[in-house]
Amino acid sequence: MDFKAPLADAAHSRFEALGRYLPATVMSTDEVIEGMATEPQFDLHRITGVRERRVHDRRPGHFEDSFTVAAMAARDCLSRSRYRAADLDIVISASITRFAEGDKLYFEPSFALLLAKELGATPAIHFDVSNACAGMMTGVQILDRMIKAGIVRNGMVVSGERITTISETAMREIREPYDLQFASLSVGDSAAAVIMDRAVDDADRIHYVELMTCAEYSELCLGMPSDRSQGVALYTDNRRMHNEDRFRLPPAFLGDFLAKRGTTFADEKFDYIVQHQIGAKAVELFNHVNEVVLGVPMPETLNVLERLGNTASTSHFLVLAEHLNSLPGTKKFLLVPAASGVVTGFLSATITSLEV
Repeated sequence: MDFKAPLADAAHSRFEALGRYLPATVMSTDEVIEGMATEPQFDLHRITGVRERRVHDRRPGHFEDSFTVAAMAARDCLSRSRYRAADLDIVISASITRFAEGDKLYFEPSFALLLAKELGATPAIHFDVSNACAGMMTGVQILDRMIKAGIVRNGMVVSGERITTISETAMREIREPYDLQFASLSVGDSAAAVIMDRAVDDADRIHYVELMTCAEYSELCLGMPSDRSQGVALYTDNRRMHNEDRFRLPPAFLGDFLAKRGTTFADEKFDYIVQHQIGAKAVELFNHVNEVVLGVPMPETLNVLERLGNTASTSHFLVLAEHLNSLPGTKKFLLVPAASGVVTGFLSATITSLEV
């Protein structure tokens, strides 16, 4: 496609449309516990706050993989947008899991290319990004910068997560009260997509989005090593994550950013905060440390943990999708990612006209 000249008035981007897809199958936390090879010595619901999660359809002829659910969310997003697929300048895929054609793991061709073809967005630039649970936020940051620079007029960021594969492995393999696969028991399958374009007023705009990788803590998240499990697995070492000092860096990052802008957290007047949906206790800890570091109470927290669990890269956008229609009027949101790597950051957006 032809690249546009920079636009002098392209100061901000906005969320123009939001779509999602949730598999119909619901699995309760009780069912997860019943399916474990060894009866656990912990209360999974009390620790995580998750009562149930969605699980992809496994029936022959109806099998839902990462690509399937991503395409469903993308179509839902387009159905709520003024743009057609052919109008999109760019498609960015941010899935952690890249299962297509059932259990085939795709790296090439890119998911973004496959989705662009599936949707009919054939003129669009397309590429994948991979940044763990901050993947969609990373895609949004990249697209925000491209819109501001006038390189593209609009685009879609989409992610499909068939991530309960790691939960299945954990259910088979956990034997001890403390296990590095514990976090895998809280995940759920889902997909989300957003279309972004240039903001036209203050009622709908992304004020800023910033991310930072804290590599010195990367050893806490040990990835998905196949040699340690009979299947796809995620190992997370949480034993040292109770030290609040480790969590002081994200709010300090935000505080420093705001200070350079000549403002404070209180001045921002956020109506709601959306933390990454790791677990109920983790969200409580994040908010507590934020209050200690920033010196002010946090705004109301929005969650979908109880019904959807941790949905990885899609979590913040599923929270918006689940709550927006019950929050009429103009609202200002703070979205805070937390991802393996370790990745942190923040996104500030005012949303008025977005409906789901």
